[in-house]
Amino acid sequence: MKPDIVFVHGAWVNSHCWKGFRQRYEALGYTCHAPDWPFDDRPVAELKASPAEELAGVGIAEIVEHYAAFIEGLSAPPIIIGHSFGGLFTQLLLARGLGVAGVAIHSAPPAGVLPSLSAIKASLGVVTTWAHWRKVIVMSKSDWAWCFTHQLSEEEQLATYDEFVVPTPGRPYAQAAFSPALVTVDFAKADRAPLLLVAGTADRTVTSDMNEANFKKYDGSKATIEFKLYDGRSHWTLGEPGWEQVADDVIEWAQAAL
Repeated sequence: MKPDIVFVHGAWVNSHCWKGFRQRYEALGYTCHAPDWPFDDRPVAELKASPAEELAGVGIAEIVEHYAAFIEGLSAPPIIIGHSFGGLFTQLLLARGLGVAGVAIHSAPPAGVLPSLSAIKASLGVVTTWAHWRKVIVMSKSDWAWCFTHQLSEEEQLATYDEFVVPTPGRPYAQAAFSPALVTVDFAKADRAPLLLVAGTADRTVTSDMNEANFKKYDGSKATIEFKLYDGRSHWTLGEPGWEQVADDVIEWAQAAL
């Protein structure tokens, strides 16, 4: 019997970002789950129009516990697939012994992995917002274009912004920078599920050298840890042209790792 799949989204989008992957995997016979971050479980248009006030208080611990509780409520351990912050959360969940395999796609960096200059630039829209740690922030169209979709046409950038982008709490960004205990992964843990780290050479938000540095942190681990680099893929690898190949490679790797 195939394990279920649990998708973990990152900042600025909700679970709708997984629509392509989810449809593709369900066609293969997988049962897929894509829980939203707390207070993100509404259609994108509703979230844009009236984000929940409680969202401002949602941080890394709340999100990780939210997914841990969901996974523990399943009848069997799933494959966990996360993107961006969701990739970091996937690593944290695997370190807690959850999941039979994990894939971290363009993962935000855990403690010990320094951001590149490009990644710092990509975060400026958040960190330059006063008191961002207690606010809900809306990513601008220009930031979406530069950080996520710079390889799409202007028309496609605007269309994806309208379809996918939602208000996001600034709290996880502040915590990632100033509360390293919340993003510390036990890299030496031997009895962890297999993990694949996926990166793209055109990613400006989490550059491929950051993902490679993340991978190298697992040196010496007895667990199965692998790294795959895609040439020319941006941070919006879940939706830009060619995403199908990434999706297929991910599930093929997971099937082989089990």
